[in-house]
Amino acid sequence: MRPWTRGVAAGVRRASDGVNRGVEALLFVLGLGMALLMGAQVFSRYVLNHSLFWSEEVGRMTLVWLAFLGASAAYKRRLHIGIDFLVRGLPPRLRRVLDAGVVVASMGFFGVMTVYGWKFMWFVSSQKTAALGIPQSIPYLVLPLSGSLLLLHGLDRLLEAGGLGEDES
Repeated sequence: MRPWTRGVAAGVRRASDGVNRGVEALLFVLGLGMALLMGAQVFSRYVLNHSLFWSEEVGRMTLVWLAFLGASAAYKRRLHIGIDFLVRGLPPRLRRVLDAGVVVASMGFFGVMTVYGWKFMWFVSSQKTAALGIPQSIPYLVLPLSGSLLLLHGLDRLLEAGGLGEDES
């Protein structure tokens, strides 16, 4: 890698690592909060015979946020399922080119997810949720947010693989 590219790659890596630490902390809080909320809902419904009318909506939103943010954390840690038995037998250079191609294709999807996530979020922003009465844009904010996180992690992975900025000599 060229020296300037090494600095860019290091900056992207620091940003990706730092953001992912924050996302993983948020995932812990969301998971714990969801478990406590669902426990309180079960207790309230079956012991007190009184349902928390808003708990199902909050639980559903939390689950969606957990799934999308969890996908970005899993991508960062390379924990997504992959079928690589065909690729393992290829020469290292060809394997690296294919890996970079997969990352670029993934980043294309992440870009679409980000752009159309923003568009959809603004489209539903005038609508309110049924139980809480908050703007629908709040639950859907996770789409462009997680798409942006996935783009950042994809760029980090691409730079790490040496897909950009290699010397020709």
